[in-house]
Amino acid sequence: MISVGIEAMNVFGGTTYIDVLQLARHRQMDTSRFGSLLMKEKSVALPYEDPVSFGVNAAKPLIDSLSEEEKNSIELLITCTESGIDFGKSVSSYIHHYLGLSRNCRMFEIKQACYSGTAGFQTAVNFILSETSPGAKALVIATDISRFIVPDGKNVADMDWSFVEPSSGAGAVALLVSDKPYVFSVDVGANGYYSYEEAGICRPVPDSEFGHTDTSLMSYLDCCEQAYLEYRKRVTGADYRKTFDYLTFHTPFGGIVKSAYRTMMRKMAKSAPNEIEEDFTKRVMPGMEYCSRTGNIGGATVFLALASTIDNADLDASKRVGCFAFGSGCCSEFYSGIVTPESKKNQKRFEIADNLDKRCQLTMEEYEKVLKGSSLVKFGTRNVEPDFDIIQGVKDSCRGSERLYLEKINEFHREYRWGL
Repeated sequence: MISVGIEAMNVFGGTTYIDVLQLARHRQMDTSRFGSLLMKEKSVALPYEDPVSFGVNAAKPLIDSLSEEEKNSIELLITCTESGIDFGKSVSSYIHHYLGLSRNCRMFEIKQACYSGTAGFQTAVNFILSETSPGAKALVIATDISRFIVPDGKNVADMDWSFVEPSSGAGAVALLVSDKPYVFSVDVGANGYYSYEEAGICRPVPDSEFGHTDTSLMSYLDCCEQAYLEYRKRVTGADYRKTFDYLTFHTPFGGIVKSAYRTMMRKMAKSAPNEIEEDFTKRVMPGMEYCSRTGNIGGATVFLALASTIDNADLDASKRVGCFAFGSGCCSEFYSGIVTPESKKNQKRFEIADNLDKRCQLTMEEYEKVLKGSSLVKFGTRNVEPDFDIIQGVKDSCRGSERLYLEKINEFHREYRWGL
């Protein structure tokens, strides 16, 4: 059987961000236990940014690193999002165009809450394993933004999405999947899935979120256990404590990951509290660094955690990483793969941490301005030209970077431009 996995991976964490603790104080929340959420920042999508621009900006450095022959070998493009911009037209069509991919390419969009990225990745993995087109590559892009909107005269506390505002971010992760898994080599067949219907968090309308937080969090904990138990049935000798050098999780916020990890270590490894704390720092925290800086970015989050693990873990030899993906509603999967010292070397060129550092921090006044300005580009907007001067100073922070931005919507068709 051929090897398969991630050849290259890049993250786009947006142009601007806010300090989450500052937001909590601004909203007059109880901050006494806020530290347990393990969150620092959240990316904010500006009115002239959308899932297309985020996805292209994540993928472009990967595409630019390829030869023309390698670029033309991409025969499958999958976008994974719950931030779609059209009920019919796929986000993939725009991304395909602006990345200049070959027209001999199959493309489509997947929606399955925050599980969508893993759904796309596993679909791509099986396309490569099928060898129906030897040497072909697949490009998987998970891209999600939280386009919160505050109508005139309304208070944020009255909005359906107020309960997820501190944790919901914006971002995209692009994965080049092939038979050259330089970054992450999949353990083929080592998968445990677990799914059922539940009334957790959903998007019943395009530009808002609604849900039962407790239901969703309990489902996350349930699926974390049951998906792994199914994995263990399929992988002889799997041991939660010993098999995996590192563990990455879908991270709505760090606190739920820590709670799930504690539960798993108590149940699966019978570990004592002090051992769990030490092990959490060693095996899980490397993957949470980037997640704590963007907030929940939907289907991309588990791969953001994987990128963070590779960049921050001690990879002095080959290491096995266990990955837990979860999407409300709900669907989950536990799978694994191998990372190596070469993984870290290959990923270093994309400078993910540096690019997060270069984002422009918004004041609370600027953030409120973005919430109101976003109403101009809500789902179903027919014609608009976003204000590129809505936030002063952004152009300076982006100077010299070749990024895509939404220039206008003309009769529902979106048009983009490179650079501010």
